[in-house]
Formats: sequence, C-alpha cells, structure tokens
Amino acid sequence: MGTDRAVAHDRVVHGATERHLPRRPAAKWANAERSDGGAGWRAVPRAPPARTGRPPVRGRAPGRRARYRSRVSSSTASPTPTTRIGRPLAAWAAWDWGSAAFNHVVTTFVFTVYLTGSVAADEASGSSALATAISVSGVLVALVAPVYGQRSDAAGAEVGRQRRLGWLTAVVILCTALMAFVAPAPSYLWWGLLMLGIGTFAYELAQVEYNAMIYRLAPPGRTGRVSGIGWAAGYVGGIVLLLLCFVLFLADTPVIAFEGEGTAVRVVVLIAAVWFAVSTIPVLRMRFPFPPPPGDTEAAVGWLASYKLLVRRLVRLYHEDRHLLGFLVSSAIYRDGLTAVFTFGGVLAAGTFGLTPGDVIVFAIVANVVSALGAVLGGWLDDRVGPKIVIIVCLAALVVTAGGMLFASGPTAFWIGGTFLSLFVGPAQACSRSYLARIVPPGREGELFGLYATTGRAVSFLAPALFALFIALFGAQRWGILGIGLVLLLGLATLIPIRAVPGAAAAGQAAVRV
Repeated sequence: MGTDRAVAHDRVVHGATERHLPRRPAAKWANAERSDGGAGWRAVPRAPPARTGRPPVRGRAPGRRARYRSRVSSSTASPTPTTRIGRPLAAWAAWDWGSAAFNHVVTTFVFTVYLTGSVAADEASGSSALATAISVSGVLVALVAPVYGQRSDAAGAEVGRQRRLGWLTAVVILCTALMAFVAPAPSYLWWGLLMLGIGTFAYELAQVEYNAMIYRLAPPGRTGRVSGIGWAAGYVGGIVLLLLCFVLFLADTPVIAFEGEGTAVRVVVLIAAVWFAVSTIPVLRMRFPFPPPPGDTEAAVGWLASYKLLVRRLVRLYHEDRHLLGFLVSSAIYRDGLTAVFTFGGVLAAGTFGLTPGDVIVFAIVANVVSALGAVLGGWLDDRVGPKIVIIVCLAALVVTAGGMLFASGPTAFWIGGTFLSLFVGPAQACSRSYLARIVPPGREGELFGLYATTGRAVSFLAPALFALFIALFGAQRWGILGIGLVLLLGLATLIPIRAVPGAAAAGQAAVRV
C-alpha cells in the first residue's frame, strides 16, 4: 500500500531517512511549517525538483506530491519545546475526564443496562431496540462526520473550534440530563433511546473537534504524550465517577438509598450531566499555546458541495497518499478489536473464567487504571521511537495474550491475562490519535479526524460478528476470544506496510499534501 513514486528519492538527514519529492505550485499554505516557539506557521522556501534519472510515473506530471517541510527532520532531533503547555493540556484533558461520564455511566455500565433490564417490556426486545438506536446513530455519524470536520477546517472557522465543541457538548449534557425522565415502564423506552441516540451523535461530532485541537496544543516531540495524557484522563475520570456512583447509589447497600425502582439510576444520570458540564469549562476558557493553522479555502462551500469535495479528495488521497488512507482503514479494524476487549471482557470474565459480579466490577476498576498508566507510558515511548512501533508492539502483545487466554481457565488466569490486555489497549488508542495528528496536512485536521470516526463506524460490526460467529461454530463462549484476536491480527497485518513517522515530529509535520 502506498508504493513509492518513481520521482522520489531518499536522502539521510541527521541519521534518519526523509522523503523529498518535487513540488508543484499550490495554495499559499501548502508549504507551511510550525514554529517550535509558538510564533505560528511560516512558509518554507521551495526546493528545486530533484533529479532522479528515472522517467516519471505514467499518467502523472512530475512534482505532483509535496511533503510539508519541517525543522524536526528526524527522531534524533531535540524534542524540547520552548512553550509551556501544562495548563492548556490540563484544560484539554479535563474534557476527556468529563466525557467519560457519558461513555461509562450512560452508554456502557448504567443507563443502557437500566433501559434493557427495567424500562423495556423484556430484555430481548430492549436489547434489540437499543442496538437499532445505536446503529442508526452510528450511520448518521459515518455520513456526517467527515463533511462536518471538513467544514470546521474552512478558512476562518478554526478559531471557532472551542465554541463548536461547547455547543456539541451542551447537547450531550442536555440529553444526559433528560434521561432522568425515563421511568421504569415500557412507554418511556422511546424517550430513553431518542436521548441516547442524539447524545451519541453529538458526542461523536464533539470528538472530531476535540481531537483536532491537538494541532494547536502539542509542540514538536510531545504529540504522543499529549494524546496519551488525554486518553489516561478519560480512563481515570470514568472509573472515578462510576466508583462514586456505585458506592453512593447503586450498591446493594448504598450510602444513599432511594425508594422506587430506577430512582437511583435517574439520579446518577443527573450527576453525570453535572460532572461533564463542570469538566468542560476549562477547555472552553483555555488559550492555545500555538496559533491555528491556515484555513482550508476549498472547504468554504455548501453542504452538497462539501460532499463532492470529499469524494474528490478521497480519490486523490488514493492516488497520492495511500499510507494515510491505509492507516484510516487499518486503525478502524484494530480499534474495533480494542473496543471489543472491553465490551466483551466482563461477559467472558463471568461466563468463561468464573468471576463473580463483584469481582467483575473490581476488575473493571483495575483494568481502567492499568489502561490509563499504559496510555501515559505509551505516549512517552511514542515521542521517542514513533507511534507506529508502539502500536505494532501493543497489537502483537494483545494477539499473543488473547491466544494464551483462549486455552486458560479460572479467575487467576483471567486476572493475569486481562491485566496484560488492559495494559496494551491504552497505548494503542493514544498512539493512533497521535499518528494521525502528525500526518494530517495543516488546515484539514477536522476533515481527517472526521474520516477517522467514519472508518471506525464502518467496521464496528467486525469484532462483535466474529465473536458471535466463533461461539456459534465451536459451541463455547471462550472461542469468542479467537474472533477478537483475529480482528487485532488483521489490523496488525494491515498496519505493517504503512509508513512510520518520527516521534519528534509535531502535528502536521509528516504530512503529504493531496
């Protein structure tokens, strides 16, 4: 995937290989580079076309591709930034901390369980309705996210990214709070599913804005750590809120008990809404350490024209930067496997390895803490050896561990294997975001992170389908592990041909203009 063009030639810069290709006239921001000290983006003098002694590729004029030039040209360059990012990083990560209220309390552990178990007429019909609502929301995200992100990149729109994040987050918070009106009766099921669907849609679009902010936050040599800290904040924030809610309201003998079925859950969703709202305030008030990249002048068009532009760019992306397109596909596959590790972990813990419900909750806490530590460590390694190496090591470790758990039994085996799995999930997720941030051209971060969301939604059926298929084929729940392992292995195999980027590169500094 992404074979080298005949016009390319390699040279060694400071001990690392860097591809230099002939350039073509382009928009004024095409050769922009980021200043380490926060001074902004500046133009780089155009280099003369390289002489390769080989004929150009048929059907393509010489100088079609151009790489953004960067002063950070190898992983051996000093990564020390001159701009302090402590406060803005803490403010940015606080949103991830707060958003875990929606992920953990609403969509995973509390509200969806309440919908299917207490609100619906029976668990089977409730589960079917829940799956339908989530599927519809996912399809809408897949259709809208890339164009929404593209329009957020339009010239002049970048400065409004915090405002748009605030409005989308407000929608999520409002939907979460309105879930408190869902009483334990089948007539309220439609309202709960509607709030869940709208909230999920708004949350996914908010993630596009949030991820794109890393462009203005991470200095050279710190992109991996910034992404890792954000992921870690999400893991820890979610488990802290879930633990508080469990002890105070949801335990068999809670500290604060309520009369009436479902009252505790309805109080918890209100607390989750307040938690998310308070955690969002810092990111809305913070000042970025770096100015915005140049806007995408092509994206300042109507919605229908935006879809046409997206199609043209995808075709161009296929011809000119298959590594970026390949990464979007590869990451979608293995990210589905990473999600399945947590989605089916509790089911396997109880059904195959014999953990009690209480033990499953304790393991969920431990798993999230370990994943948070892994995300921080992975981000640190990312900035030293590059994100691709970290992702490959994590995926390989996950595949090997899953293979071992396939033939293991007993609670002790699950605790050992499950902890190892959790350790490698966090770094793989964090480094995937930092890899994409480095290879996205300046001014197109929203569009590409929108495609990142779309491709993830497009293959989100893969791991659950293989999990169910292998259980049906072999007649035992443990064989579902094989399905998850195969998805991770497929993601690993498709990632290997993708080009690596140096850990010292800042956001956008390893981009190829298409």
